[in-house]
Amino acid sequence: MKREIARVARKELKTELASLRKASAAHRTEIASLKRLVKTQSTALNQLVKLANKTGATVAKNASKAVPTARQPATQSAQNAFSAAAFLAHRKRLGLTQKQMGKLVGASSLSIWKWESQGVVPRAKHLASIQAALKMGKRQALAVALD
Repeated sequence: MKREIARVARKELKTELASLRKASAAHRTEIASLKRLVKTQSTALNQLVKLANKTGATVAKNASKAVPTARQPATQSAQNAFSAAAFLAHRKRLGLTQKQMGKLVGASSLSIWKWESQGVVPRAKHLASIQAALKMGKRQALAVALD
């Protein structure tokens, strides 16, 4: 009798466990797919944050140049505004190489290239000489650059 009861109990448990095993496998599959989804969305979010930081930094730099602060008078921010396109156009109008323009403003040719390609913005120590170079004519610039 004990054997029969044990056999029947195992049979009933087997059917109960089979449905639980199926449900457990389905849940594991769903969890794995959700983990993959979270990972891809996390990667996309990180990329968007990096992009936002880059553009936000650019916007913040432009905003800080455009809006004078208490420490920075309006005339100073207008004088020190740097435009890479204007700088490149003026250098070409003068007929100077990047090396010659670097000599003119006191910087390396690599710095000139980076400024023109908008990779970096010139430091404050170079802005005054850049503004002076932008006001020079072709003869004056060539005379200074070729010395």
